[in-house]
Amino acid sequence: MRVAPDLPPPPGVTVLDGGIEVCVYAGHAGSVELCLFDEGDDAGTTERRVPLLDHAFGWWFGFVPDVGVGQRYGFRVGGAWDPERGLRHNPAQLLMDPYAKAIEGEVRWGPSVYGHVVDEHGWRGDGSAPSDSDSAADMPRSVVIDDSFDWGDDAPPAVTRSESVIYETHVRNLTQQLPAVPEELRGTYAGMAHPATLAHLTGLGVTAVELLPVHSFTSEPSLVQRGLTNHWGYNTLGFFAPHAGYAAADDPQGAVDEFKGMVKLLHAAGLEVILDVVYNHTAEQDVTGPTLSFRGLDNRAYYRLDERGRDIDVTGTGNTLDLRHPVMVRLALDSLRYWVQECHVDGFRFDLAVALGRGRTDEFDPDHPFLVGLRTDPLLSRTKLIVEPWDVGLHGWRTGQFPPPFSEWNDRFRDSVRDFWLGDHRPSTPGQVSHGVQDLATRLAGSRDLFGTRDRGPTASVNFVAAHDGFTLADLTAYDSKHNERNGEDNRDGSDGNRSWNHGVEGPTDDERVLALRRRSMRNLLGTLLLSSGIPMINAGDELGRSQGGNNNPYNQNNETTWFDWDLEPWQEDLLATTRHLIGIRREHPALRQRTWAEGREVHEDGSIDLAWFGANGHPMHDWSSPENRTLQMLVNGAWLGHESVLVVLHGDLYERQVRLPTAPGLSAYRLLWDSVWERPQHGGTIGAGEVVTMAPLSLRTYAVTDAT
Repeated sequence: MRVAPDLPPPPGVTVLDGGIEVCVYAGHAGSVELCLFDEGDDAGTTERRVPLLDHAFGWWFGFVPDVGVGQRYGFRVGGAWDPERGLRHNPAQLLMDPYAKAIEGEVRWGPSVYGHVVDEHGWRGDGSAPSDSDSAADMPRSVVIDDSFDWGDDAPPAVTRSESVIYETHVRNLTQQLPAVPEELRGTYAGMAHPATLAHLTGLGVTAVELLPVHSFTSEPSLVQRGLTNHWGYNTLGFFAPHAGYAAADDPQGAVDEFKGMVKLLHAAGLEVILDVVYNHTAEQDVTGPTLSFRGLDNRAYYRLDERGRDIDVTGTGNTLDLRHPVMVRLALDSLRYWVQECHVDGFRFDLAVALGRGRTDEFDPDHPFLVGLRTDPLLSRTKLIVEPWDVGLHGWRTGQFPPPFSEWNDRFRDSVRDFWLGDHRPSTPGQVSHGVQDLATRLAGSRDLFGTRDRGPTASVNFVAAHDGFTLADLTAYDSKHNERNGEDNRDGSDGNRSWNHGVEGPTDDERVLALRRRSMRNLLGTLLLSSGIPMINAGDELGRSQGGNNNPYNQNNETTWFDWDLEPWQEDLLATTRHLIGIRREHPALRQRTWAEGREVHEDGSIDLAWFGANGHPMHDWSSPENRTLQMLVNGAWLGHESVLVVLHGDLYERQVRLPTAPGLSAYRLLWDSVWERPQHGGTIGAGEVVTMAPLSLRTYAVTDAT
């Protein structure tokens, strides 16, 4: 005989001897029932309901005997229906467990899953009146799993932030057409961990894969109506369950074990695993949308609502999760700890992170309880924590304003580098002015103007020139405008501010002069990214020159638009070799990977300083403000670290220029490591300090300081 505890048990389902312990938050409910289903029962004909009679502090819980691993289940919640107070309880709705560690089945979009009376098309309504249509036959099932897994001697690679090179990728896109991966494993967790995939990643030299959302998600009904799907996954159903559609295994337990097996094999290859996580909204959209879990359990606790019970939307999706509420804060932290403790992931990238830090007055608060929780948690604070420092709400752009130890996606780096190499060279428009080199230098040195407070250091900046959201590297050089017609939104979606340059021809061309210029621009962008201070992030496929046909928002394109084409042309093989070479330069020269700010101070007995800037004449840089100045030399000191110093020369003009390499204490000669003019990496020669070199139009070089003898 069990005695009810004074405090609620852990949320979700806990497997015990003789049964399961169940706990769910429904703080304004009048009743909660656990609904049990037999395996394979999609129609709901085997449903058995068990009332949860114990409740405290808004949590409803109980012990259910003779139930264990493999059980399919959900919840039904009774209580008030009062939309103006934000209450939307409806026992006709089968609700998913927010803590479910596996989810089986898809949402079948139709009237029943909305929980309120819908319009004549059966898709939406105003949310004012409840529906008596039972949703059990149209809802996925939560599934009880066995948490045990043979991790063997698995250990985190524990790559320092300064040594990190992140590879942002999508589980399906990377391997869906990779010939060496067996067909049944392509586009899956198992495919991600296949030896052929690992060989590409380790051969490239990256240290971490950052996976687009793998939390269980669904497609928005508007996409289903158009015959499309949500491909990127930013439409979460459950924050603990790996998305079953990415598993080669066809059962819920198998999907969880396959994900863990992927992490184990990536770790064995020396690669960290970072998850892109979406704690800012869910798939339930606004109050006119479906009721799948959170809204039916406790709409007022989980979502930000206004005084009329309507959603406050700073995410652009219809709803915003309310991380002001302790239950939602706990859920997010519990979810993160689960992925670290039970699935061994190494870090997280937080989507629309400003939404996670908006306080009681909706203003961003860097000391928001959730952010403090992350920073102080003994487990989570030791992982890699990366934020997307904006949302779509008022004053939502907050780059540089997150506290340590967070790193941030640096959109200022992206924009400055694109402007210098691409945007400044598009056909002139009235009032267009070249950006010069001043802002570019700030980005090269780690963006201290953004991250210089609170002793954060350059590794607070995650540098990127392309990401999943926007043009690929190749499309940045081939399109002046987005071409998103396939998305079904009349090309209205996606950003119009791409800072791209088609080099004179929009889209595909056979003009070799244009193609050669585009290839050099790709190399310039990659070179700037990988030779800058901070943490570089490569958009997966950019090392192959992958194109999406000018689509800068292919979130609903689960097809050849987004799948990698591994049938590489010679120029793509050259670009892949170039990317490997640049990552190798970064890896072999610690001067490019410093954790602390360079301050122009003397750091070595030879009188050299930590970071020096020079103009085309080889003299210390003084002409910072002129927009006409398009040449810059950056000398990064490595001698004080016991390593080679590195010189990076950037020439962003359409005409060649004579450039004198600088003379400085401790310098005698330079060994050419790489020139962006090269289609494929070569062995460079050595030249004395103070000698003159000819920089080709729009080109970048990097040298190692060496002994002339």
